[in-house]
Amino acid sequence: MINEIKKDLEELKNPAKAKLLSGFFKTGKGEYGEGDVFLGISVPQQRQVAKDYLNLSLVDLQKLLSYKIHEYRLVALLILVGQYNKYENLRKKIVDFYLKNTKNINNWDLVDLSSHKILGHYFFNKNRKILYKLVRSKNLWERRIAILSTAYFISQNQFKDTLKIAGILLNDEHDLIHKAVGWMLREVGKRDQPTEERFLKKHYQKMPRTMLRYAIERFDEKKRQFYLKK
Repeated sequence: MINEIKKDLEELKNPAKAKLLSGFFKTGKGEYGEGDVFLGISVPQQRQVAKDYLNLSLVDLQKLLSYKIHEYRLVALLILVGQYNKYENLRKKIVDFYLKNTKNINNWDLVDLSSHKILGHYFFNKNRKILYKLVRSKNLWERRIAILSTAYFISQNQFKDTLKIAGILLNDEHDLIHKAVGWMLREVGKRDQPTEERFLKKHYQKMPRTMLRYAIERFDEKKRQFYLKK
């Protein structure tokens, strides 16, 4: 079955788009996506392929996740999300599999399209200590998984862990973490702006500029300038 997926994806490849995506996802030497290989397939197309293979075994998903080809890994994760939603009795096994494969969830879209739907949902009513282990990882993607997983908590109007993890990441050196934290703070603010502002008033003077800009993006201009000028 894995050969059938590869064949389906090969038929959709677009070399011109692949070249653009390789630049967009920073695949050059020394960049965060170094070594990532693209076929040039859109996410909607990959979602359609994933729907056709929802019964793929974890053994085959492991094989897909081991490839350098980006679309193979994203389709594997989209299948995993589909299985998580469909098979409640397999959720623990899927979460364990996901955590075992964080080294292969190694670009920002892979994280953003899967972490909250699997880890966020699963740990919503459980001990969330695994997120605090991930957020202190030396691995950039594990830190992004930690903060992005809380997007599900935010959707349920729970903000405590988002703010605690954001606080841990205030001094992170990577721009992709600055953007992710700012994005999650903005999402908190869309539901409860006073809660976001309490966090900002405590931390905004030492927040990375990108993080702050993302966090205040939806504020009115007067309030945005208050934070930016301070």
